[in-house]
Amino acid sequence: MYIQENIPLGGYSTMRLGGIAAYLTEISSRAELSQALAWAEAKTLPVIMIGQGSNIIWADAGFSGLVIVNKILRFDDFHEDEDNLYITVGAGEPWDSVVERTVAQGFSGLEFLSLIPGTAGATPIQNVGAYGQEISNLLVCVEAYDTSTKQFVTIPAADCGFGYRTSRFKTTDKGRFFITAITLHVIRQNPTPPFYKSLDQYLKEQGITQPTPGIIRQAVIAIRSSKLPDPAIVANTGSFFANPIISSRGFTRLQNDYPEISHWVLDDGRVKISAAWLVEQAGFKDVHDAETGMATWPKQALVLVNEHAGSTANLLAFRQKIIDTVQQTFGITLEQEPELLPQSL
Repeated sequence: MYIQENIPLGGYSTMRLGGIAAYLTEISSRAELSQALAWAEAKTLPVIMIGQGSNIIWADAGFSGLVIVNKILRFDDFHEDEDNLYITVGAGEPWDSVVERTVAQGFSGLEFLSLIPGTAGATPIQNVGAYGQEISNLLVCVEAYDTSTKQFVTIPAADCGFGYRTSRFKTTDKGRFFITAITLHVIRQNPTPPFYKSLDQYLKEQGITQPTPGIIRQAVIAIRSSKLPDPAIVANTGSFFANPIISSRGFTRLQNDYPEISHWVLDDGRVKISAAWLVEQAGFKDVHDAETGMATWPKQALVLVNEHAGSTANLLAFRQKIIDTVQQTFGITLEQEPELLPQSL
């Protein structure tokens, strides 16, 4: 185990901002994770484990403890029968490579989650979702180190506390578990409609009436590539705000004032509002803020881009401008998706 000291954290977030980590190490196995945690415990240091940094933002104050970069690789598959496949993947596996491998075998489920940046281990934390699919629909269980019992445990999907863009790993048990692997269940079948609006439109434009998992994957990649910047090239953390969910009564009042509001009616009667629509209508489409050095991506207002921000404080100031304007205009408070580490500001 190699422990580095005084490491700039801007290189460990795709937003490329943040202070200094006192210590940082990379781990590639459960044994190395145990060693790193024992080392930190001996020095009474706090610990944060990350993947590729695509959904986190580091505070300017940095982190006085140990940052563990999870690079545990694994891909084991079990064919229950010709139509059901279970795969266990290491938490450090690049997520899109996991999707690619399952789709290449003709299995369906993950194709809707194509081209989402980050690692496999991060997906349950946020209950990652796209185009009508969520990881909670496919997850069997999570393997993790439990800091309370100091042992590795297996947590069934039903015990993960999943909700829209959330889980127990993000809320009630935040910081308790260090995820080392996840097990997923995919099936051999072609995807069936109804499809998400933009995906359905793309398929119709291409004249595709019977899509396969591979076709859906290529469609999702094409749509995402046309709207979203590559974090390896443009500093960003993807969609910055979650789509807010409001009551049907609240939506009716809002729709009376804004008939064209983009929305989805949920099974329980509540209504999910397009955060992108709110941000655009609030006047933040393709905005380049000279004061903070931040901007919104021209093709997707939900993506905040670091053009020349000098600090995380600049990002948070720009974020607050958007939140305040949307609140004043629509009476809705946006919630950010990327996690601010090591504390909420």
